[in-house]
Amino acid sequence: MVDGDDRFMERWWCSVDGLNLFARDYYAPSGPARLPVICLHGLTRNSRDFEEVAPEIAALGRRVLVPDIRGRGRSDPDPDAAKYVVKTYARDVLAMMDSLGMAKAIFVGTSMGGLITLAVAGWRRSAIAGAVLNDVGPEIAPEGIARIAGYVGKSAVIEDWNGASDYLKRIMGDSFPEFGASDWKAMARRSFRADEFGTPRPDYDPAINTPIAGKRIKSSSWIAWHLFRRLVARCPILLIRGEISDLLTAGIANKMRRVARTMQIVEVPRVGHAPLLSEPEAADAIAAFLARLP
Repeated sequence: MVDGDDRFMERWWCSVDGLNLFARDYYAPSGPARLPVICLHGLTRNSRDFEEVAPEIAALGRRVLVPDIRGRGRSDPDPDAAKYVVKTYARDVLAMMDSLGMAKAIFVGTSMGGLITLAVAGWRRSAIAGAVLNDVGPEIAPEGIARIAGYVGKSAVIEDWNGASDYLKRIMGDSFPEFGASDWKAMARRSFRADEFGTPRPDYDPAINTPIAGKRIKSSSWIAWHLFRRLVARCPILLIRGEISDLLTAGIANKMRRVARTMQIVEVPRVGHAPLLSEPEAADAIAAFLARLP
């Protein structure tokens, strides 16, 4: 366990290219066995993003795995920055499942985590029993990509935890207009780690920006839409969207609905990219979605 949190066990596994990768493993209370849930974080995030959500899902009777994607949190950085791409991350998640003898799970993917879910559907569709896509889809708005590219991997002068909170408010304030000081402090603790001098540093390898800087992130592609169709053809989908999101616009969500007629869409009011999933609208929707699955 870490940070004094006894709600999860530490899990480690090795990627196919030899990196040591970490995940939090939240065990469900004793009871009938149900499919586990795998929660996947966003581009610059880590497993701490689900420290409120994962215990709530576990309390519903499901084991919850929350990995740190390579280059984030406690997982090893990749010496080859060109591997910081979704297909690599999907293989890492499948390696985690194989290491645990886990044949099938329900996926909850925030932003990049949702794209990883689509990639997993391409590699091994049978591994996904259902999916929650949080503010992401097979198409993403160029303005959202541009905003994220404006800060990922860029250096910023941050001297203390108040400075870390202020920095996050500067780059993400438009997405969370209702946040107060305590909310920004909580997000800072999830987004940064203290270095050897106690100074907060972003808890990710700055090199994850390499594919973005190399213009390898596309707003849409036929492959992404093919993977989305492949996913929705096999399992139920819940799409959660921030009402003021600049990454998953209402138009894109409606386009997804035309492809996936049975997909449920839930909007979180007064939130941009991406909902934390602890909001009542999101939490209730996820609980109801999980209740319908084995």
